[in-house]
Amino acid sequence: MSDVAASPTEGELESVSLVELAVSRLTREILSGRSDSGERLVEEQLTRRLGISRAPLREALRLLAQRGLVEHVPRRGVRVATLSDRDVRELYELRDVLERFAVRSAIPVPRESDLAGLRAALDQMREATRDGDRLAVAESHRTFHVALVALAGNRQLSAVYDSILVKLQLYMAINLRREAEVAQPHDGVHRHERLFEAVAVGDPEVVLAVLSEHGARSYLG
Repeated sequence: MSDVAASPTEGELESVSLVELAVSRLTREILSGRSDSGERLVEEQLTRRLGISRAPLREALRLLAQRGLVEHVPRRGVRVATLSDRDVRELYELRDVLERFAVRSAIPVPRESDLAGLRAALDQMREATRDGDRLAVAESHRTFHVALVALAGNRQLSAVYDSILVKLQLYMAINLRREAEVAQPHDGVHRHERLFEAVAVGDPEVVLAVLSEHGARSYLG
């Protein structure tokens, strides 16, 4: 009796695991540049390459669409998401508004321990930079800014902000590749170290001044 009851649960867990695996692998492929913006994603090819059936693949693609990394095109299937210049400009503008609101709400932080999230992101950034892992560098940049906004303690603000960064992740990856061509590897680390130091000082105007020079318009980071 118990074995029969356990079977659906085990099957469900296996299916969920396959979905997570597909989401993780496709996300890395998209953000590492192995899949180009606008590239069509063919189900038959993906099921063979990932070794999964259509059901978990379609759920993975649905989740990726929610995150803004892929888009469904009527009668043409699924493709890697594209962002117009207007999309990017508007998302940057909204990002700036939310960051400024968060900084004015959170700085100065009440406890030094509140900076742990920023420190952890900086450590990840340094390690990824040493390893030359551009995708991990991009993710650590995103994690740093998410941790900065989280200092405001506003869950709805954090959720909206994170959704904006997710939509910009593909664009961020492209810009970080450009940065790698024209800048020194540790430039991104130094920018975020200066921002961390400003937050630690505890003056919101100083933080905003550093953010304005942070280079978000050139590279999302």
